[in-house]
Amino acid sequence: MRALFRLLAPVRTTPKTPAVQRDRLPFVLDDGSRIDVLRVRDPRAKRVKLSVDERGARLTLPLRASLVSGERFLREHRDWLVRQLAAQSGLAGTGLVRTTTTTLPLRGADLPLRWDGGRATRLECDADGGLRFIAPASAGDAALRRALRDFYEAQGRADTGRWLPKYLSGLPRPPRRLVFKRTSSLWGSLAPDGTLALDLALLLAPPPAFEYVLVHELCHLLHADHSTRFWNEVEARFPTWRDERAFLRAEGRALKGRLRQLLAG
Repeated sequence: MRALFRLLAPVRTTPKTPAVQRDRLPFVLDDGSRIDVLRVRDPRAKRVKLSVDERGARLTLPLRASLVSGERFLREHRDWLVRQLAAQSGLAGTGLVRTTTTTLPLRGADLPLRWDGGRATRLECDADGGLRFIAPASAGDAALRRALRDFYEAQGRADTGRWLPKYLSGLPRPPRRLVFKRTSSLWGSLAPDGTLALDLALLLAPPPAFEYVLVHELCHLLHADHSTRFWNEVEARFPTWRDERAFLRAEGRALKGRLRQLLAG
């Protein structure tokens, strides 16, 4: 009888979280130029927010906000938007171009770059503290970008290889494997299977900022959250973490944008 009652009882379903909605909002700047603003209605958003990165302008609205209020917010922040777009346009032209690109960012500095011919496409450090890009005339843009990405990843693995041994003591286990990838917001993550992922853009930052992110993710092997206990572990291993976190918050968007420009395509 109880089984029959269970069958006849109404099924209780958990309401689905509304999906994120995206569209394009045409907007005219003071000089008469037109841009498209990505308008995002996000159920997780708590307030109206305007942001600009290398991909353009983005207007984020919580579900309760009307489209009219969003457009008003955009108009009220027109001057800020113009300044941010101008700053992003200053990054234009920083892509990787054979013989034209004369410097490349690495570990917080722009290193001089020289181009040489050769049979294999590769990027390497030279004896003078600069960089040397070797590529045959037939190498296309994709091959150059692939060599640049491989170079950054190799440098990242060399850095983590130097740092890891001194931080493994006291951890329940080492990371299962290490991967580098490009991310839009996060600097690192630790998967349940122990895979440690780091943003390739960290190779453009000064080494202490990169090292802090590594320590941060390693401490998640002890505490999966960002509790006081977690930050105490970070503090014990890397006392200057606050300075490096502040740097990444201030300069992180520019670093990610620079890497995106170099590896675009």
